[in-house]
Amino acid sequence: MRVFVTGASGHIGSAVVPELLQAGHQVVGLARSDGSAEALTAAGAEVWRGDLDDLDGLREAAATADGVIHLAFKHDLMGVGDMAAAVAADLAAIKALASGLEGTGRPLVTTSGTLMLISAGITGRPGTEADFADSGPRVDAENFVTGLAEHGVRSSVVRLPPIVHSTLDRHGFVHILIGIARQSGVSGYVEDGANRWPSVHTLDAARVYRLALESAPAGSRLHAVADEGIPFRDIAAAIGRGVGVPTTSIAASDAAERFAFLGPAVGVDNPTSSEVTRKVLGWEPAHPGLLEDLEQGHYFQQD
Repeated sequence: MRVFVTGASGHIGSAVVPELLQAGHQVVGLARSDGSAEALTAAGAEVWRGDLDDLDGLREAAATADGVIHLAFKHDLMGVGDMAAAVAADLAAIKALASGLEGTGRPLVTTSGTLMLISAGITGRPGTEADFADSGPRVDAENFVTGLAEHGVRSSVVRLPPIVHSTLDRHGFVHILIGIARQSGVSGYVEDGANRWPSVHTLDAARVYRLALESAPAGSRLHAVADEGIPFRDIAAAIGRGVGVPTTSIAASDAAERFAFLGPAVGVDNPTSSEVTRKVLGWEPAHPGLLEDLEQGHYFQQD
């Protein structure tokens, strides 16, 4: 299968591309810079020059592919507090990709997050693949993609947990939390830290994307989740040990100041099941869980 991949040189993409190639697929990766293009060529992929704002280019790339995996997102806009613009650009890109696939029966696999389950009002139990909200940031993209099943696209959405971890991770939430711990001198959690975060190893997540491309039923919501829910205080304690600082409780009222843009999420309880995904795709995680990965020490090595 000739697969067009956006975000092909990013954290997840750097695992998805070799996963696809090793399974015998051809990969065409979107590259907006010379550095990304060189990385894709070195990995054995073809290069499609462009970016998420080139909607005509995205439409053409999708139309000439046998399937599409959409991983790219404007994280730089999130960093400057313009989440709305990042969300709007993502939805526009997805619509462009979809227009190149409508009526073909070809697969489109896109990306969302398990934190979106909070807007669905899920409390007191793990969120499931059947749970969804009616509308909201990134939720609208999810619902648009699943709706493409009625327009001749074998569409699926992969929800990633807030922590996707491995040596390939360079800028994710773990690195941000480690940076905060180093700067503040403590590794913090909110209140009693009993709230749970799910996680997955990057290589296990990459396999979910490949399996979704190959076999997910149209309109699927899938969970690339290995650790269903780790108490945040355990994550903070592992970070504290790695940095060499004490672990402490932070009042909810101080979370925004302590954790910056992560403040609203650090105290969220987001346990998430992947039972349906495992059955539908025949997927089982094969790589270390988050706490084991943190104990290996690579997250704490400084250049």
